[in-house]
Amino acid sequence: MAEAVAAVTRCEGCGSELGPRLLTCPSCHRLVYAKELQRLASEAEAATARDEPAVALETWRRALELLPPGSSQHAQVTARVEALSRKVDAPGLLGAVSAGTQAGQKSNMPKVLAALGTLGLLMWKFKFVLVFLLGKGKLLLLGLTKASTLFSMLLALSVYWAAWGWVFALGLIASIYVHEMGHVAALRRFGMQASAPMFIPGLGAFVRLKQTPVDAREDARVGLAGPIWGFGAAVVLFGAALVTGWKSLGAIAHAAAWLNLFNLLPVWQLDGGRGFRALSRKQRWLAVAVIGACWFLTAEGLLVLLLLGAGFQAVAMPGAEEGDTRATVEYGFLVAALSALGWAAQRWMGTALAM
Repeated sequence: MAEAVAAVTRCEGCGSELGPRLLTCPSCHRLVYAKELQRLASEAEAATARDEPAVALETWRRALELLPPGSSQHAQVTARVEALSRKVDAPGLLGAVSAGTQAGQKSNMPKVLAALGTLGLLMWKFKFVLVFLLGKGKLLLLGLTKASTLFSMLLALSVYWAAWGWVFALGLIASIYVHEMGHVAALRRFGMQASAPMFIPGLGAFVRLKQTPVDAREDARVGLAGPIWGFGAAVVLFGAALVTGWKSLGAIAHAAAWLNLFNLLPVWQLDGGRGFRALSRKQRWLAVAVIGACWFLTAEGLLVLLLLGAGFQAVAMPGAEEGDTRATVEYGFLVAALSALGWAAQRWMGTALAM
């Protein structure tokens, strides 16, 4: 808010002295940052005219911080942000469900996959897992330029190193970092500001939001982006383990899959909780069914906790009125994929040790 613009000490309308965090003049009710708001509105409109919705979205979000909540101006800008947010909410790893078979056919998806509709589209989009680290390399390196991230990462590394050795510690830290940068990438896509990842030894890491998602859909995209990127990192690690035969890589892949699965617990501010808030009651029961099936097939004990949390959410908590099909598919896919990956990595390590 005030950190982004020069402080205004006197009202330009009536000359009254203003407090440091006021958004309207208490005397004449004039907007304190009227000129800055006009400038931001002009920039946002220009970005919209250039067909740059992401730039316009970021600019309107900055304007929201300078408007008093509950005002008509705040409501108008919020409506613009919501509209632009849906526009930039393009298909990601598991999105585009509503596009269905038509989108798959336009992207030259094989006909056999296109015929499967949503499932085929997910399989077609799965190639993202194999290349996203390369495509997002610049963003991944960007996080390491922040002193707070680097120092907290080194502190966590030293703790894990003492407990499990440097190889496992380094792989675990890298997996957690990729997970957090998934959140950062989603926040940047929606024009939201956030802190760089901060590591807490023994508890993982977190990204502190400086702006608030406008709806449950946007919150779900940001929340589930972390496990999506984390799943990609785990797949890369397990693939490297299969190629090299290094059991340590298999152990890291298993740990990464387990940690990302843990984050899908639909409680509090965990990623699963953020995703579940966008689901209708019926969609929550679908998630319960997926979790139950995965537990039956893999016997992963962590899934019992997910099952209890998801069942409680489906029974006791009100679901979203419309629901979010994309969030439902992403959540279900992540539960199934991470469960399968953890099971496969554990089995592979057992086989490798027996040889």
